[in-house]
This record gives sequence, C-alpha cells and structure tokens, in this order.
Amino acid sequence: MPLEAGLLEILACPACHAPLSDASAADTPELICTSKACGLAYPVRDGIPVLLVDEARRPA
Repeated sequence: MPLEAGLLEILACPACHAPLSDASAADTPELICTSKACGLAYPVRDGIPVLLVDEARRPA
C-alpha cells in the first residue's frame, strides 16, 4: 500500500535529512533515502514507516 503523498512530502531521512522516495510497490515495502552518500532503506511495516537508523538496510 503506497503512502499518502502529503506524508511522503514531510518525511526525511533521520540520518542525513534528505527526502525519501517511496518503494512501497516492491515485495518488501520501504522508503529509500535520495542522498547518494546515505541511501539507507527504511522498512514500512503494516503501512507505518519505521524511521529508525538501527532498523534501516544499508545500500548494496
């Protein structure tokens, strides 16, 4: 389930404060940091973004 556009506009990466892009259409829904230096992927569980750096997946 994609996130609401209004919510996505106000969310930012907690590590570097860059905007997040929605990758919720994938098998594992997540929000991905748009910064090339950071690039962390935050999980979305039950439609709720988990914006904790400890829970984020590092870029491959």
